[in-house]
Amino acid sequence: MAELAERIRVIAFDVFGTVVDWHGSVARAVAAMDLGVDPAAFALAWRAGYQPAMAQVMESGEWIILDHLHRRILDRVLDDFGLGDLAPAERRHLNRVWHRLDPWPDSVEGMTRLKSRYLICSLSNGNIGLLAEMAKNAGLPWDCILSAENFMRYKPHPDTYLGVAKTFALEPAQVMLAAAHHGDLEAARNCGLQTANIERPYEYGRDAPKNVAPREANTLHASSIVHLARQLDC
Repeated sequence: MAELAERIRVIAFDVFGTVVDWHGSVARAVAAMDLGVDPAAFALAWRAGYQPAMAQVMESGEWIILDHLHRRILDRVLDDFGLGDLAPAERRHLNRVWHRLDPWPDSVEGMTRLKSRYLICSLSNGNIGLLAEMAKNAGLPWDCILSAENFMRYKPHPDTYLGVAKTFALEPAQVMLAAAHHGDLEAARNCGLQTANIERPYEYGRDAPKNVAPREANTLHASSIVHLARQLDC
């Protein structure tokens, strides 16, 4: 472990689900607007549209920041939930909930501890403005905000993972991706990065717990970001 801790120079974090609680935050925002729908179900439906919409963007070759993609999905979900008459101002307010997501309880402490030894940055499909405002609201102590927007490619395109190494003039093996999603971690490993799986069993809510069993392919497995910091002697 000491050799690994010395080799790593940068820890890049997936953000949605890994650092911040998107489901709980979106559900609370929907509940606060009193829209007359199940807040948890609405949050899940909105997020469920993310991968298909992302795939369409990647296949088309167009570039759209995540704020605009979220709005496309939101408009469809509002129709599905019988809320097609929601006013434009309310739609804009709701769409910006992704800028106001709450961190998991361990995130800020764990990231701060890791920052004492490593450069820490985001590596998210969220756009730069979204991630910056989220960091301001949630107190996320990034050294650097990196986004798919920097590379004009969405994860899991290799340019995103290799872009972190290039940004800091490092070899891929000197960068670790910390994430709660195995697809993200696998793509990073395929680019030569170290990987840390962070357990987030309730990413989709308490009623839909995830299987968070360790996978041997990952460099490290941690129950929280604080646990990751302990493993790396931070």
